Amino acid sequence: MSPRNSTTITVIDKEVIIARRENSSIWQCRYRFDNKWQRTSTGERDIELAKEKAKELFYRAKARKDAHYAPITRKFKDVANLVLKQLRDDFKDGKNIQKYKDYTQPIERFFIPVLSKYNIDSITGEEIELVKAKRIEIFGKEVSKSTQMTYNAALNRIFDEAIYRGYMVADRRPILKAIGKKGDRREEFNVNEVKKLRAHYDTFIEKGLADSKALRALLCDYIEVLLDTGARPGKELLDMEWWQIETKFYPIAKKTGEVKETDEDGNDAEEEVTVNSNHTAFLHIKTGKTGARIATGRTETIQALRKIAQRNYGKSLKEVIKEHGKDTIFAYREYLSKRRGNLDAKPKLIKPTSFSRLFDTFLEELELLKTKDGKKRQFYSLRHTYATLMLVHDAVSIHTLAKQMGTSVGMIEEHYSHLDVVKAAHQLRGEESRQILNSANSWRLPE
Repeated sequence: MSPRNSTTITVIDKEVIIARRENSSIWQCRYRFDNKWQRTSTGERDIELAKEKAKELFYRAKARKDAHYAPITRKFKDVANLVLKQLRDDFKDGKNIQKYKDYTQPIERFFIPVLSKYNIDSITGEEIELVKAKRIEIFGKEVSKSTQMTYNAALNRIFDEAIYRGYMVADRRPILKAIGKKGDRREEFNVNEVKKLRAHYDTFIEKGLADSKALRALLCDYIEVLLDTGARPGKELLDMEWWQIETKFYPIAKKTGEVKETDEDGNDAEEEVTVNSNHTAFLHIKTGKTGARIATGRTETIQALRKIAQRNYGKSLKEVIKEHGKDTIFAYREYLSKRRGNLDAKPKLIKPTSFSRLFDTFLEELELLKTKDGKKRQFYSLRHTYATLMLVHDAVSIHTLAKQMGTSVGMIEEHYSHLDVVKAAHQLRGEESRQILNSANSWRLPE
């Protein structure tokens, strides 16, 4: 506690004091509670009224504790504004970027307007229902269950702060529920549909007008990287710069089948050669929903990046990473023409804001825009396709897949629990385990 000055007056010895701040005529109250000094305003200018108010605040705090409330509380808006400041400070420092985006909107749009007048520890399910009504008023319907869960996380962040600061006791926190319809599961493309997409890249590019061909080519490369890495469409890839790409060769030794020499025992030996057939890209994603991570891309990602490097710079992928590290990867060269009057200009690299409409056009041409049951496919269908293929055909573990995709094991289990025995039949054949077990035929018990 700060040292007393001439305007500090004891009201109850070692328990309650009042003091006046410099340049203020309002008396402040400080009282000891649970060996901590709490401070609040008396709201009074008269010293005698201030003393009486201080006593009232002190005894009210004791009564609140007996009723299992925090001895001192704050208005909801005050605690919410503290949380908003923390979120903004983190955002400026490049931390918790996704939380900033997910939490600030509901706090500013729903929670503060509806709950600002209430004390933080007096909020119950009844007040939470007022927030729900506000959402329905704005959106015209209740949001999906997953969105409700995000909003609840934002509100719980405010309650956490109130409990931490002693403005609320833990068992006064209202229980938040997310009730309603689950968001529609995004349908994947099956293997034949993916093949159809890939088979029509060149045709789709050539059908475009001269000034749209570069953008169409970029879209095709973008699709390939999404299919090959399972990255989230949008900022995860579109914000990436060349320095965030790391490539490595993992040489694989293969036998040619040709006999070149005999071994030490005089037996013919096949020649073994080392080939660079496993070129891997590591994408250092910085703007992921769950924070930074490294995603692995295979040959398809390498090829897509090479095409972009060649179109935009006329250089190899290695050269572009080294020389143009700060440039955005997913960009296309500005179209120059006599009609536009810019033939003499140096073409700029343009970063697309969104591929959504062009992607819809591509899918519509191939009759893949909608599933058989009429659901519209989106970019996220590519991410869903990746996850399905990894789980069903490559038998990648859920834990590994969660790290690659920047999500949780729980989310993988929830969204891909529909993968049934038929889809996973090849895994259930257990070919490798059967080979191991069958090799036991030569094993015998000791005589």
